[in-house]
Amino acid sequence: MEERYARIERQTKETQIELEFGIDGTGSIEVDTGIGFFDHMLCSFARHGFFDLHLKVKGDLEVDCHHTIEDVGIVLGKAIKEAVQDKAGIKRYGYFVLPMDETLALCAVDLSGRPYLVFDVNFTTERIGTFDTEMVREFFYAVSYGAGMNLHLKQLEGVNNHHIAEAVFKAFAKALDEATKYDERITGVLSTKGSL
Repeated sequence: MEERYARIERQTKETQIELEFGIDGTGSIEVDTGIGFFDHMLCSFARHGFFDLHLKVKGDLEVDCHHTIEDVGIVLGKAIKEAVQDKAGIKRYGYFVLPMDETLALCAVDLSGRPYLVFDVNFTTERIGTFDTEMVREFFYAVSYGAGMNLHLKQLEGVNNHHIAEAVFKAFAKALDEATKYDERITGVLSTKGSL
């Protein structure tokens, strides 16, 4: 079976990004975005989804965290799209409800090729460390459009903003892991159209 892997570089006046992403990994992680809490979220994503993620970013953090986080989302989305290849034999759909202390987060994914984000998560603080909480939505918007995935994220319970953000990233990891798994019953792609 061919390795499902992508390596992408993106350079703009705002960010320089080098990313390697492997779907069939072990959770091997090497991440440096310059934003501590964002690094923590990406490490949680890779570890709990069993994805290999190597990421090096130089962003204009002297402005704020926006460009760095959004651009990483764009690149990660493109890497997911490239790594799943033609999607033959994969489940396509994945969902997970993840508890983390008082928080409960739901994520559902469809690797349909059609981007769409539904984001129903509420933060009560503007920042977690140097990470702007409004950037959680921007990150997942960028991922969904870069990957061409339908992505639903919903907070079912939660008070602590750190827990809410982390539960959302982990739920996404588990749902994506499920959606990218092979099912021997599937021939070609899982669609009545014959393509995704």
